[in-house]
Amino acid sequence: MKVLANDGISDSGIKALEAAGFEVITTKVAQEQVANFINANQVSVVLVRSATKIKQDIIDACPSLKIIGRGGVGMDNIDVAHAKSKGIHVINTPASSSESVAELVFAHLFTGVRFLHDSNRNMPLEGDSNFNGLKKAYANGIELRGKTIGIIGFGRIGQAVAKMALGLGMKVIASDKFVKDATVQVSFYNGESVSFSIATEPMESVLQNADFITLHVPAQEGYVLSKPEFNLMKDNVGIVNCARGGVINEVDLVEALDHGKVLFAGLDVFDNEPTPAVQLLMHPKISLTPHIGAATDEAQDRIGTELAEQIINILTK
Repeated sequence: MKVLANDGISDSGIKALEAAGFEVITTKVAQEQVANFINANQVSVVLVRSATKIKQDIIDACPSLKIIGRGGVGMDNIDVAHAKSKGIHVINTPASSSESVAELVFAHLFTGVRFLHDSNRNMPLEGDSNFNGLKKAYANGIELRGKTIGIIGFGRIGQAVAKMALGLGMKVIASDKFVKDATVQVSFYNGESVSFSIATEPMESVLQNADFITLHVPAQEGYVLSKPEFNLMKDNVGIVNCARGGVINEVDLVEALDHGKVLFAGLDVFDNEPTPAVQLLMHPKISLTPHIGAATDEAQDRIGTELAEQIINILTK
């Protein structure tokens, strides 16, 4: 049987699949040619990340499909309900990238509180001619320790963020429509660990009390954060979105940054990927990454291995 990993798969995933007798194709097929390629090659499994979309048109056109796999958490680029109605298995890897995404959240937080995004732009231009001026401009940094982080969406990734925040000595508050409470275990290098019980709160309480807010929610109808929510927040709050584009009203975010309500933002995802708004790309108070939350070697290795295990279990056992 053939597996098309259209957005790539780790070497460990390829080796596991090949050892089980699958042929793995890693050719990148253009979106408009995916259905034709699947049919021409009698592909049984198609694996995607966030780039390729497997919607109803492809599902209906490809009778050979037995499994659609998403390397990651969000499934908004797959028509899950329609696939299942056709008897196609839909799989993903919700746990594999949690730590990598959480680390990127803190990369943006550290960048924001120490102005690294702006300093890295200006030091190459003015570091030799205006060193003292830049030193003064970036002298009012903020420590994360002792501050309150508000986590909106307290699933696996939100809880991974909580672990890191607790390890840094931050206070953690969280909101989630479905998770009422969670036990977060902070593990140390010597095998010891400490557990914390965290009960979720109404989102309004998180917005009003957090010094930093990070989003970990799926794609949905409407914004999670827009002008009314920004108005509830503390002044000089920091905002990070490493979840999905479209959950923050970007126009309202820029206005909040320009008026000093929001101190900085860290964005890994955008409304109009892969062409984010220039107002975001050029803003001096926004730390930017191109949707790389799960893009670590370790996470991709775990994702590939987990996908391979699920495919083997479904199709060979």
